[in-house]
Amino acid sequence: MLVIVASNLTALGILIHELVHAEVKDGRSLLVAALQVWLTNIIAFGLAYWELDRGGPVARTQLRRDELPLADFRFSQDENDDAVEEVADGASITSDWVPDLVDYLYVSVTNSTAFSPTDTMPLSTRAKLLMSVQSVAALLTSLLVIARAVSILH
Repeated sequence: MLVIVASNLTALGILIHELVHAEVKDGRSLLVAALQVWLTNIIAFGLAYWELDRGGPVARTQLRRDELPLADFRFSQDENDDAVEEVADGASITSDWVPDLVDYLYVSVTNSTAFSPTDTMPLSTRAKLLMSVQSVAALLTSLLVIARAVSILH
């Protein structure tokens, strides 16, 4: 997973370098390249979060909650047991809920669009560092690459 993330960050660096030092005339190809970097960023970090949190997907489905390693992320389902009944019924304590790949992809999407955690908070240092790298990469993609591509289109 780290190879994909590193490769994608390298691609982002090359893209930014080309914007700054080259005479890029094709705005559409820049937008496509930026979209590819951004989507790869979302998928790669979502998979990384899924693989790292609480020992990984196998551990989360095979072990009891009290046997799992410490959580890297705090999901709202872990705190909803005292909410109204229709919300509390989906809480991890009452329904034995565990996050799956879609939950981690959602964390990755919201981190790449809001440039910060939304409803799922990072708890561990490694989760905070990964989310920071992802946010900076998404911000650079959005601000530098897309802004330059749009200016070329006009």
